[in-house]
Amino acid sequence: MSTQAAGSSSGGSGDGGATRRNSRKPKYSKFTQQELPACKPILTPKWVISVFVLVGIIFVPIGLVSLRASKKVVEIVDRYDDACVPDNMTDKLAYIQNSTIPKTCTRTLKVPKDMKSPIFVYYQLDNFYQNHRRYVKSRSDKQLRDASKANDTSTCDPESTINGVAIVPCGLIAWSTFNDTYVLVHNSKNLTVDKKDISWKSDREHKFGSDVFPKNFQKGALIGGKALDPNKPLSEQEDLIVWMRTAALPTFRKLYGRIHVDLKENDTITVTLENNYNTYSFGGKKKLVLSTSTWLGGKNDFLGLAYLSVGGLCFFLAFAFTLLYLIKPRKLGDNNYLSWNRSPAGR
Repeated sequence: MSTQAAGSSSGGSGDGGATRRNSRKPKYSKFTQQELPACKPILTPKWVISVFVLVGIIFVPIGLVSLRASKKVVEIVDRYDDACVPDNMTDKLAYIQNSTIPKTCTRTLKVPKDMKSPIFVYYQLDNFYQNHRRYVKSRSDKQLRDASKANDTSTCDPESTINGVAIVPCGLIAWSTFNDTYVLVHNSKNLTVDKKDISWKSDREHKFGSDVFPKNFQKGALIGGKALDPNKPLSEQEDLIVWMRTAALPTFRKLYGRIHVDLKENDTITVTLENNYNTYSFGGKKKLVLSTSTWLGGKNDFLGLAYLSVGGLCFFLAFAFTLLYLIKPRKLGDNNYLSWNRSPAGR
């Protein structure tokens, strides 16, 4: 009887050991149980309210300063695509596609406030999707950088070759380069528009080769945009470089040049422009923009309004939580019952 009992006891012990060996429970460690020393703040009402007040104190002044800087920027924006179509032309597309019709147009701009140099001259296009997938892909970066890669046009369809000869630069982006021109006159004197260094230095030095020259460009039946000087390397053709840095949104501005002359309030500027670029086929708009800048850059109210909105929201939440805490307070539980404060004994 005692032998059987001993045998039963021994068998039970063996089964228990097998159960423990086959268990899927991982071995206890602070790493697997995420109990390593860490900062685990307890968000009490006082902490939450203090954080919201601190964020509001920081964001609201930044928003006010940013908005004030944006308000100091003086802009002149003139839309001219419709105004430059002759009154007797009802078909705008036929007008822009007819090369025999003069495209010269004169616009008069009035300076609303004093504008200190440098004054930036931009052209703005609306409803032009430079971010379209096929458009963005229609270029050859190898060809732009290296003269020996002139025939690398596999990614440039439909503007890759003409009569079997490679186009340099190839692709839709280069083919559609903006080609309106502006001549500005102030007090009966031409305002010189400085077009030097209007593109990114990194683009000029690394993306467009100094030994790559335009070849066979805008020689097809359909002319897209600006014709390039075949005697100047691509690294010096900055209008092209600016254009080929594609915009992310359908409304964008690109730098045309700078004016290094101060303009006074109520001064008049006469702009003689060539309305060459076709935006009528896709319902686009063209605008000429003259703008000053501040330490924040150009005019941008959004940044200041965003900071003010977030700061104001934080102050509102801090006030709401303070009222809630004073009117209907809740007693906090004992911190000793939190998992990271309990002793791991027995594991």
